[in-house]
Amino acid sequence: MFMDSPQMDRNPSPPPNRDDETGEEDDAIGDTVYSKHWLFSTLTRLIQMVTEQDSEQGQGLTELSDELEEELCKVWDMAMDKDVAGFLQEFKTPDILLGVIAKSRNPRLTEICIGILGNMACFPETCVFISQNDGLGAVLLLLLGDSDPPTLLETCRLLLTCVSQPDVSPLWLQRIQQQTATCKSLCFIMRSSTNVDLLIKVGELVDKLFDEDEELMKSWLSRPTSETDQDQDKDTHQDVASALLEAAVQLRKESPKALEAYLHALQLLTTIDEGMQNLVSRMCAVTDEGCGVSLWKMVCEVVCEDLCQPDDPPLILQEQKALLAPALAILSALYGNLQTNISSELVASLLRILYFDNENQQEVHQESGEPQTDGKTDEDRDVQLQVLAEIAAELLSTLITHLPKDVVTELLKMDHLTEKIWVSAMKTMLPQHNASVLCFINTLMEVEPKLADVIKKECSIASESNEPKPQPV
Repeated sequence: MFMDSPQMDRNPSPPPNRDDETGEEDDAIGDTVYSKHWLFSTLTRLIQMVTEQDSEQGQGLTELSDELEEELCKVWDMAMDKDVAGFLQEFKTPDILLGVIAKSRNPRLTEICIGILGNMACFPETCVFISQNDGLGAVLLLLLGDSDPPTLLETCRLLLTCVSQPDVSPLWLQRIQQQTATCKSLCFIMRSSTNVDLLIKVGELVDKLFDEDEELMKSWLSRPTSETDQDQDKDTHQDVASALLEAAVQLRKESPKALEAYLHALQLLTTIDEGMQNLVSRMCAVTDEGCGVSLWKMVCEVVCEDLCQPDDPPLILQEQKALLAPALAILSALYGNLQTNISSELVASLLRILYFDNENQQEVHQESGEPQTDGKTDEDRDVQLQVLAEIAAELLSTLITHLPKDVVTELLKMDHLTEKIWVSAMKTMLPQHNASVLCFINTLMEVEPKLADVIKKECSIASESNEPKPQPV
């Protein structure tokens, strides 16, 4: 490991003396069966090993016995218990583990120490106690530059846990903002790692940081590139949008479900001017084209090829809503800023999403015995599904307004796009997107008048448009 900070260059302090707690009744930690004496002895052995190896070799701890590793892993598991976490806090264990990390040159030991702290941090009180340790906070952010994937995974898990706790989140956000190397370290991991678990956790951390602190997100986007960065290989260049995209492309090969945090983080970038400028102006190292164009293509592939397929049941929306909502929001934000062609596959996917949503609503109303009322919001409806339907309708209304005839022809050749799907989707868009629907029907009249008439009839557009206007008296 790399720890050479003067502040951390010391041996761990011993745990408090517990010689007076020798009775069996006093030996149990809280309501658990775990032994105070055993825990105290394990931590003491760890300190002794670190001290001995450091004095003998002068380079910190490099070897970890199998026996001690097994016992420390037990402590790691035990720390998930609230009583044990509180007892470890009383023991000043974060200080002990910080000293061990500072002296450790053994990746496995460092991983275990951070893992113990990560489990302790799951509880608000111990999380506050851990977070108030400025030395530990500095070391954890420095550890993001480590080269050991398990250590990085546990470090990101611990940081995510702390940032997710409202009482200490502002403190960690301030530290991360001040530690300029954090963004570069996370970007490097996203660009270079092939470890799926690590990429998922880094994505969740970046997403949480962006969600909690818009100013942090802006600073990561606007930070100027240093001369040092320009001299280095482009893969180490700090560009958070491009790094997020590269990691997402890597994760898509493993599991589309793992993309959720990355799609949400990228969607957050599109909500601010700096983010859109970054996406439109930056080049993507993987594809050698604009980052926004690459993002558009990747998200279109995810929506059209991975999610909500023709042979899926409508209920699939419930499972995929957390992925579809940010994906469609990204496409909606990018479309107005990019010169890109409209694919028939994307339009078909949007039609299918609106149809599936309508089918799900009808099923819910049938089960409850209540009639469905078109154009009204169901108070008991799933909020995420409602948002997804609104985003899909908004994007589809934009696309069909500019839909070329050849794309309409391609859509009509798709067997799975039945008349029922067309009618259902158009109904869902009314009356909010009435102008777009009318514009599409005019185009459809030139390509397939029969379907256009069916849609007009089912959506009551014909009667409204042909009804004679009342004459003034």
